[in-house]
Amino acid sequence: MSELAVESLRIAVVDDHPLYREGVVSTINACPDMTVVAQGENALEALMISKSELPDIILLDIQMPGGGLSAAGEIADACPVTKIVILTVSEDEDDVLEAFRVGAKAYVLKGVSAEGLIDILRSVQSGEVYVTPGLASRVLIEMSAGGQTKTRNLLDQLTEREGQILERVASGDANKEIAFNLGISEKTVKHYMTNIMQKLHARNRVEAALYAHDAGIGNYSPDKRREDDPP
Repeated sequence: MSELAVESLRIAVVDDHPLYREGVVSTINACPDMTVVAQGENALEALMISKSELPDIILLDIQMPGGGLSAAGEIADACPVTKIVILTVSEDEDDVLEAFRVGAKAYVLKGVSAEGLIDILRSVQSGEVYVTPGLASRVLIEMSAGGQTKTRNLLDQLTEREGQILERVASGDANKEIAFNLGISEKTVKHYMTNIMQKLHARNRVEAALYAHDAGIGNYSPDKRREDDPP
């Protein structure tokens, strides 16, 4: 029994609807290889649970107090070892896209069966990413039809100087080269890159360069990233 407890998948469930939450908890605890280690009902509790318990997986509702997507982003930053599963009634494509952008590994609608949920949790723990099938095709269509437009809208927020720097990054230039060519300090380039990544919601310079590449700016290739620049 002690060996089983050690190997059990440790899961936290955060949802502001007690009746539904208890049903999910009962379903999970009925599995011999899973254990619910904590429960909560809002974004603050979700973050506290993640930090204190470090569960293997945390299930979050989007519409709970404080916002599930906001909590997901904070948990992904503070506890990267914890895999985030969104369990919600929202079929909004923007919610799906945002969930994965902030670090979720699965987006599941609450109509899922108990058996289906258990299978999803196991697949997520094994490293897979999951989207409810009915939403997957719609999200792919949204990404292909609106992705470039959304990227262009984000790029439009950049100043002329930020645009110049992003173009150089997207062409594979190192910060030192950018600084020399533009006549500014390397420290200033890094400052601009911080602003650029914030405006593009990019987690690193590679993502920022890919945004630019998708919009037809520069000729970025992953092989061109310079070792002397941060990721």
